[in-house]
Amino acid sequence: MSLSLILACIWAVAANVLAMIPSRDNHWRRAYWLIGSGIPILGMATYDHGPWIGLLLMLGGMSILRWPVIYLGRWVRRRWQSGDADA
Repeated sequence: MSLSLILACIWAVAANVLAMIPSRDNHWRRAYWLIGSGIPILGMATYDHGPWIGLLLMLGGMSILRWPVIYLGRWVRRRWQSGDADA
C-alpha cells in the first residue's frame, strides 16, 4: 500500500475518532482542520493512483464531512437562484 493510501486511511480513522468526541461548536473547527488536511492527501492519492481512486476517496471524505458539503450546496443554490453569479 502506498503512502498516500495509508495517509487517507489514517485521515478516515482520525475523522471518525474526532466525531465521537463531544464538541461545543458542533465539530466545525475539527471539520475545517480535516478539510485542510484532507485536500492535499486527496491530491497526492489522485496523483499516485489515478482519478478513479481519487474520486472514491473524495466520495468517502464527503460522506464523513457531509454537513460542510450540504451547506456549500445550499450556498451555491442560493447564489445561482438569486442571479448573483458574477458578484
